[in-house]
This record gives sequence, structure tokens and C-alpha cells, in this order.
Amino acid sequence: MSNIGIVQTQYYTIDEKIKFESGVEFSPITVAYETYGQLNEAKDNAILVIHALTGDAHAAGIKCQDDKKPGWWDALIGPDKTFDTNKYFVVCTNILGGCSGTTGPSSINPQTGKPYGITFPVFTIEDTIKVQKKVLDYLGIKSLYSVAGGSMGGMQAMQFAITYPDFVKSAILIATTSRLSPQAIAFNAVGRNSIISDPNWNNGDYYDKELKPDRGLSIARMVGHITYLCEEAMYNKFGRRLQNKEHYDFNFDIDFQVESYLQHQGQIFVDRFDANSYLYITKAVDYFDLETKYGSLENAFKNTKAKFLVISFDTDWLFPSSQAKEIVSTLMKLNKDVSYCEIKSPCGHDAFLLEYDVQSKIITSFLNNHIKGEING
Repeated sequence: MSNIGIVQTQYYTIDEKIKFESGVEFSPITVAYETYGQLNEAKDNAILVIHALTGDAHAAGIKCQDDKKPGWWDALIGPDKTFDTNKYFVVCTNILGGCSGTTGPSSINPQTGKPYGITFPVFTIEDTIKVQKKVLDYLGIKSLYSVAGGSMGGMQAMQFAITYPDFVKSAILIATTSRLSPQAIAFNAVGRNSIISDPNWNNGDYYDKELKPDRGLSIARMVGHITYLCEEAMYNKFGRRLQNKEHYDFNFDIDFQVESYLQHQGQIFVDRFDANSYLYITKAVDYFDLETKYGSLENAFKNTKAKFLVISFDTDWLFPSSQAKEIVSTLMKLNKDVSYCEIKSPCGHDAFLLEYDVQSKIITSFLNNHIKGEING
């Protein structure tokens, strides 16, 4: 249960143009962010936590008395918790291209007065952290005590340590990878195609229309959700149990509980996420490939100065432990300071949002002991 209380989402607008990896220079960009705890006098006790694919800036606390759903990492953020707000100043931003307060395809283009739609520039993971760095500069943060994230958030944490080696003291990489496998890209491609094939997508121009590409976005979420679970989780949660019936209907209605679950996940997703944002963010994840970008993983990490903690889960087949071990092995070859733990879990990729107890112990130990004494005030 949250012990932070009500948290106000804040907004910062970057007016100067930011050059994306594509070569496009873009502005303005408004970023939604939340903070927890206090920045110390030396401005070096900040921890940036980064959300996964469809997350937002609301990482901890509650938004208001009428909306008491806690933030997505509330179990780990707060007084005396893993990211202890008695000691650390914790920051979370909504990703570039998102639809929860940060400028993205659904935002109004000031030059046209209409939503950007697919005229919004394609961006990369590096572009997302350039934007976040501007927010940290605005907040007066001189260095990051740590940057932490799971899944896509872990990709951004990695990129932060690489792009800003003098700024990042430590990086916590959870259930993540240095590049997507062809299989993972394939699942993203199916999700995007389900959106684009929805006739209501209308080439990304649907914001003023009564009908939106809800069906396509729902199917994309259903496909994505399959990758977040694992076979063991599927069996434990659903088995082959029927949904509210004892016999097959012998038609194409829902028979199995797993079908009902996926349909529900798809339906609730369309109420909070934008179809175009899903296209852009999954494409950014697909493009993330440190080995190709830098010539090798060794070249990617060679100038980093951060201390690393890498966590994987044994049933995560989306970003398997073998990919985490590749990162660890590379850091060890470079004589970088790295710790690694594979956690046993029946939850698949979703484990980083579910297995709080064991993650908490590992991360707390890393923060308290591995980089002890590096906060100045």
C-alpha cells in the first residue's frame, strides 16, 4: 500500500529543438513527470526510474482521493522502501511519444492546430533519454545516483549510462536486453499491423472521428500480453478451464478463460492508450540495437563509468536471461563493476512488475552497500 500519499503530476516544456537520431530537429516537447522525496543540497541523490512500454510518469503514490490506484512501482518507491524517499530524490517521466502528458502523436501541432498523428517524427531510445536529460537539468540535478528500469525502461537506463557516462553513477537493468531478437520484433510487427489494418486507423488521422482503431489496438495489446507471460504462468493462471460454462459451445464465441482474459486486457487498454503512440514506441524498441549502433557491445559500454546491477528472470522468454548474461559478460570483459542475479519466477517477463520482495532485497543491497558513501549531502 502506498505510503507517499497524493502526488501531483508536473509538466516541463522544452522549447529548444532536439535533434533526433533520424536527423529531424523537433520542438516544443512537453514532458509529464513526477518526483518523490527531496533533492539534497549537493543535488546528487537523484534516482531516475523509467517505465516500461505502455507505462507513464505515475510511478508511486496516488493521483487523488477519487483515484487511489497506486503508481506502477509504488511497492518499491517511498519512505523506507527500496527507493527510499527519505534518502533519495526519485524522478519518473512519461516517455517521448507517449500519451500520458508527454508530447506525442496525439498532441496538438502548434503549426497546424491539429494532432500530429503520423507526421510526428519517428524517434529512438536515445532520443527518449535526451528528452529526459533536459528535465533532469531543469530540476537542477547534477548527477544521477542511479537510473533504473525494467524492459524498455532497462534499455533507456543502459542508454543513459552510455550517452552520459559522467552523469550516471549506477544503472539498474531489469528484464531487459541490448537488442530485440527477431522473434520479439515479429510480435511487435503483428501488433502494429493489427492497428494499421483497422479501417478506423485512417492513416493515423482518427482523433476527431467518432470511431477509432480500438479493435486494432486491442488485438495489439492481446498479442503483447502473450509475450509478457510464460507457459507455466498460463497453465497456473488458466489451464484449459472454460469461461462460465461446462461444455464447448461449438461456435466462435469465447470458450476458454485465457481467451476471456486476453479480450479483457485488450478492452481496458484502449481506454488509456493511443494507437499511434503504440506504433511509435514499439518501433523505437525495435530500433534499439547497441551492437549495431556502436559496432560491438564492447564499444557501446567501453566509456561507461556507472556501476551496474543486472536482473533477469528464468521464465522470461521475451528478454531471456541469456541476453542479460551477454550484457554482464561484456561488462566483465571491460572490467566494469557489475553484479548479476537471475530470479526464479513463474511469472515470465511480467515478473519485474510482480516479484517485488526479492527484487527489493537485491536492489536495496546494491544501493546501500555497492555504492555506499557516494551521496555528498
